[in-house]
Amino acid sequence: MKQQICRWIAAAMLLLLICPPLPAKEPAQPADKAGPATKPASETQFLRFVEDKKGGGKLEAALVTYRNANGVTVHLVSALHVGEHDYYKGLNDTFEKYDAVLYEMIKPKGAPPPEPGQKAHSAISSFQRFLKDTLALDFQLDEIDYSADNFVHADLDAETFLSMQKERGESILGIMLKSMMREMAKQAAGEGRKAPEIGLIDLLVAMKSPDRPRQLKLLLARQFDDIEDQMAGMDGPNGSVIITERNKKCIEVLKQTMAGGKNKDIGIFYGAGHMHDMEQRLEDMGFKKTATEWRVGWDMTAPATPATRPATRPARLAIPQEAPAP
Repeated sequence: MKQQICRWIAAAMLLLLICPPLPAKEPAQPADKAGPATKPASETQFLRFVEDKKGGGKLEAALVTYRNANGVTVHLVSALHVGEHDYYKGLNDTFEKYDAVLYEMIKPKGAPPPEPGQKAHSAISSFQRFLKDTLALDFQLDEIDYSADNFVHADLDAETFLSMQKERGESILGIMLKSMMREMAKQAAGEGRKAPEIGLIDLLVAMKSPDRPRQLKLLLARQFDDIEDQMAGMDGPNGSVIITERNKKCIEVLKQTMAGGKNKDIGIFYGAGHMHDMEQRLEDMGFKKTATEWRVGWDMTAPATPATRPATRPARLAIPQEAPAP
């Protein structure tokens, strides 16, 4: 039972790391329905943990490039909502080169993106900031320049998102429970997970470690290795608002951005859990994958220990000589 509780805690933290900030209010609005992409899941990996075989490793997020017959290039840029400063700096530099960057953010209709450091009034944003502090990382909304001229909002507004969830009886807690029940059913059927289990002892050891942030990041990062399978359990066969409907909206904005032929190099900046469905939608539009680049989001390389230097003879002191008499 303790193992199961730890697994649930890990699943909750993973979901909150890939969920965008959510508003506090729940206004009513009519909702549309849409199904998930119909193709089977692809082999593309959008998030991976790379062991260094020295007690550490790196969590890497993919930047996958696609191109269509008309010469339009689309980059699926997998986002980590908490990460290292250099990771976000690299993304800002990359985004400057794109004609347009379509970004995810559930915010009130017509509202501008938040200013760096601005606090959102939702439990998810608060928890993401808590994780940022606990893991000694930076927060995406503080580091990414959403005011850039080429940034285009490509997500549901808060009113529509909450109305759709209400209509479907969907909630973040419900999605988490659904995923946990699916995981329990898989274990009962003898289907193991690729990622190692997090036990209570593992958590306690990490919490007591002198380099606690690095050890906690290692525990979590290893869970991301099968994030696609976990997200499939959250999304379900009929899709969900948090993934399917938001991806549908993003592709709608993509088509508008492509119209007229002005924008030929476009980035889609969304959480890694969205990318399998997003890739399938791009393929339906005639895009083909051409390249994959990996960006380091969390570097958990073990700190180098000072090498033992061989004993050396101390340098002889130079004795000043008297100047010769004139």
